[in-house]
Amino acid sequence: MARLVLTAAGRKIARRLTLRHHLIERMLTEMFGMEWYKVHDEAERLEHAVSPDFEAKLLARLGRGSVSSRNLSELESPDSRRRRGLLLLSERAGKRYRVSGIYERDRHLLQFLEARGIRPGQNSVWPSVTTIKPSRYGHPLAPCLGRPAAEKILGFNLSSRSV
Repeated sequence: MARLVLTAAGRKIARRLTLRHHLIERMLTEMFGMEWYKVHDEAERLEHAVSPDFEAKLLARLGRGSVSSRNLSELESPDSRRRRGLLLLSERAGKRYRVSGIYERDRHLLQFLEARGIRPGQNSVWPSVTTIKPSRYGHPLAPCLGRPAAEKILGFNLSSRSV
């Protein structure tokens, strides 16, 4: 498999577009109240129409932090991702955790997680993860997640870390 390597200028452009996308997602959720699982698709459309002046206004108003629908970037280093949390797939069921990010674009999966109270910034109890495949992501009624859903979620175990 071929590997794509960006130049320094390409990485700078990619980081800027990632920040712009993140700011638009936050604007849609924090300022307009749009559901977190819907904002990624909308931000994909809007990020190309945002001027540098408007981006600066968003940055001044919202800052760089907080939580967006995914709030994870393919451009992040593994160390940066680790600071955001661990894959919750490896956590035992019943432990309290905080979701720090969901590494996914699939709106159906995001809605599936939302229906189970799993969303960025949310404190909750980690459900069991099953290898049985009753549906693509997990059983629609059972308090468990299928492996394809669980492997997309990063977070922190609240019993071992102050958040």
